[in-house]
Order: sequence, then structure tokens, then C-alpha cells
Amino acid sequence: AERLHEMRALFPHIKAEGDAPLLAEVPERDAALREIVRSRLEACGPVTAAELGAPLGLQAGDMRIALAALEREGYAMRGDFSGRGAEEWCERRRLARIHRYTRERRRAQFEPVPAAAFMRFLLDWQGLSGGGLHEGPAALSAVLAQLEGFPVAAAAWETEILPARVRDYEPQWLDQLCASGRYVWQRPASAAQDHARRAAPVRATPILLLPREHASRWNTTPDAAPALSGPAKKVLEALRTHGASFFVDLVADSHQLRSHVERALAELVTHGLVTSDSFAGLRGLVEPAELKARKLRRGGLQGAFAHLEAAGRWSLLRPRVQQGPEDTEADVEHIARVLLRRYGVVFRKLVEREPLAPPWRELFYVLRRLEARGEIRGGRFVSGFAGEQFALSEAAGALRRYREDADDALAVVAGCDPLNLTGVVLPGERVPAVVGNRILLRGGVPVATRVGGELRFLVQTDTATQNRWRELLVRGVHAAVARAA
Repeated sequence: AERLHEMRALFPHIKAEGDAPLLAEVPERDAALREIVRSRLEACGPVTAAELGAPLGLQAGDMRIALAALEREGYAMRGDFSGRGAEEWCERRRLARIHRYTRERRRAQFEPVPAAAFMRFLLDWQGLSGGGLHEGPAALSAVLAQLEGFPVAAAAWETEILPARVRDYEPQWLDQLCASGRYVWQRPASAAQDHARRAAPVRATPILLLPREHASRWNTTPDAAPALSGPAKKVLEALRTHGASFFVDLVADSHQLRSHVERALAELVTHGLVTSDSFAGLRGLVEPAELKARKLRRGGLQGAFAHLEAAGRWSLLRPRVQQGPEDTEADVEHIARVLLRRYGVVFRKLVEREPLAPPWRELFYVLRRLEARGEIRGGRFVSGFAGEQFALSEAAGALRRYREDADDALAVVAGCDPLNLTGVVLPGERVPAVVGNRILLRGGVPVATRVGGELRFLVQTDTATQNRWRELLVRGVHAAVARAA
């Protein structure tokens, strides 16, 4: 009876038993159809135009016109809400309730795992377990995608990080990726505001390996007006005057010795001012002095500076361009996806130790939006941490297996590794992210550490086991997985 006048407009020849008197003008057909559709959407979940019109004998085309009008009002929403692959319509508030109920139901389905189980999951997720190592040059791109935006000490990339994830890692694989233009290495923006500070040793300088197309999304601003040495100023001026240059050209243009140009480039790298076409350039700068001296004795100048000459061109890094709000939002979403790719599960405590991550509140809004779109899951995945957590669907599914899988496998994690989660996810003191520092995990729990060359056992065990653990930590056997005796 509420829609009798609208029904008369749609079907003028019908007569209802006990017909009510006409108290107002019969509305136009389009307006009547719109109100009929509005009332039907109030009682329906997601429905197609054809399904909505079938009980009334109305064509899907007529229904779409009315639905489009309601969409313009903000009353109706369209999309594939049921996963049927068809265009569906739903009243906006009802759809929001459906999404909320679905989200709450999915969140309640997962029982959080302890931190040790999460750590075992991460070792497999990032390929540090014996069975999870990637193989071959093609796998290196996938590994670098997972490590995007995480700064690692320059000397650790090829000694502790990449060999831990890629079986039989070869340096030329990384050189090829950089030389092709797909990846670029550079120092992240410095947190220090004192531009007169001395440059840190290049071996300890944090370095990013970034896909060139996404490099601008990360904060990589060079130091402004740093206090440079005389040789570094000359090399910088040569690059500004002549543009990207090979090492031998920089030697000629700056009128300096090769060793002076080498030290100048190292200084410019630590201030975030330069990079090279190939990773060989950075490799040459972090090479131990004793190794370089041995090469000098055997092969002369050509041997000693081989890496620097094989680096391709050296060039100035472009300053990051200030972006508008839309670009900033896109950057935050990109970084949120990178963090999900890196850890599978993200939460505030974990993200806070990421040096280049945006504030959690910005990531949180993006993650909630991704959850609302059904791209990721929200809930409680790791116990012992306050606040909301978010996970990739495949990560949440895989994480379940680690709740009961309490094996005692051993794994060595470098201090510079993103999986150095001591003092964050794992209990105990934080192991500094310094080259040479290492953590030994047993079943995802720290049992021994090596900090500054000093070994420390965190649990009581017999002498034979201690000797075995000492060997693993000293040798730095990354991804060494063994069964405890």
C-alpha cells in the first residue's frame, strides 16, 4: 500500500482489491520506478539489475536507469560484492553493515600465534630458512622487492643480507639489475641536522636498493650543504659541470690521484649525493683496505681500482620533488604494500622500527581501506602486541601452520637484517644493526648473540652445544638450519 501510487504509474491498468482512493497525483513513470527500486533495495542484499526487476516483470535496462539515478544520489552502490563476476547493486548503509559483519566474522576466525611462531614464519617468508632459499639471478628481483625501502649498511648487502636469501649468490647478478636501470642504490635521507658533521665510514653507511620507478616514493633527500673535504668538492664540481662521468673521467676532470677520487666518492656517497650505474661502484668503496693492497701488489692500479672502473658512470642523485596530497597518499599506500610484502603481517610495534616508514596513523588509514576493499585481512595475528594488525591473505593462511610447528631449528640472522627483531618482536635487548653482529635463533627464539665480537649465550646449555652455536655465530652461516642435538 505504501507504494500503490508508484505501482499505478508503472502498471496503469491494474486494479488492487480494496483499492485506496487517489490522494495525490500519480507520479511520472521514471520517478515511480526510482522509488520502487529504492524500497526494494532496502530489503535486499547485493543484487543484479535483472534479479531486481524480474519479480515485477521489468527489463534490466529500465532498472539500470533507476539504479544509476539512485547511485548519483549516493543511495546505491555498484560493484562485484559477492564475487560472482557480475555487476551488483546494494543500498549504501546495508552494504556498509554487510562489510562490517563480514570483517568481524573473518577477524574472529583467526587465533593469534605467539611471537616465536611469527618469527619462524618470517624466516620462511623471507627465505632465510634452509628450505626457503631462493635460487638463481631471476630470484634476486623478488628478494629485492621484499627488501625495498629497508636501509642496510653498505658492507652488509653482499656479505650478510643477499647471500642469506639467494643460494650461491653472485655479485654480477646485482650489477646487471642496476646497470639495466631497474634498480638504483643510494643512501636514505639522514636524520642528522648537523651538516658540518663528519661523514660516517662508507662501510657503515645505510644504503637502499630501490626499484628506479619507485625511488621517488622514499625519503632519500641528500644532505644540504654538507661540510666536504677539498677532493670531494672537486669531484662534486666535476659532476655538476660534466654530468654523469666514468671513474677515469673524474680522475682527469678533478686533476686528482685515483686514491683521492676514490675517497672523495666515498665521502659523497655517505652524504647521499652520488650513485653509480652498477653496484660495483659501491662494492669498490667498501672493499677492505688489505684486499685492495693485495690487488695493488698483484695487478697494479688497474687491479686495485677494477670495481670503481667497472661501476659505469657516477652521477649526482636527484633531489626528491615536493609532491601534492594525492601523490603523498599514493606513496603511503605503496609503502604499506611493501611492508606487507616484507613481513606478511604488519602492526604498529613492527612498523615503528622501520626507519623510512610513514607514521602509523597514516599507514593505518590506508590499511583499513585495503581491508574494506577485501585486498588484505585485519584482526589479531600475533599475540602480545596492542592495536590492530593487518595481513596478506596468503600470509594469514600460512601463519596458521606455525602455531603447532614448534621445531627447534637453528638460524643465524645478521644484525643489519630486517629480521633482527630483537627488542621489538623478540624478547631481550636490542642487538645493534652493525656489520658483524649476529643473532642465533632456535625455534624462533634468541639463544645466543654476537655483538662487537663478544659472544653471549642467552639460555643454559651444555658445552658441546655452546661450541656448536659459537661456530655458527663466528662463521656467520646465514640460513644455517640444523636440528638441535
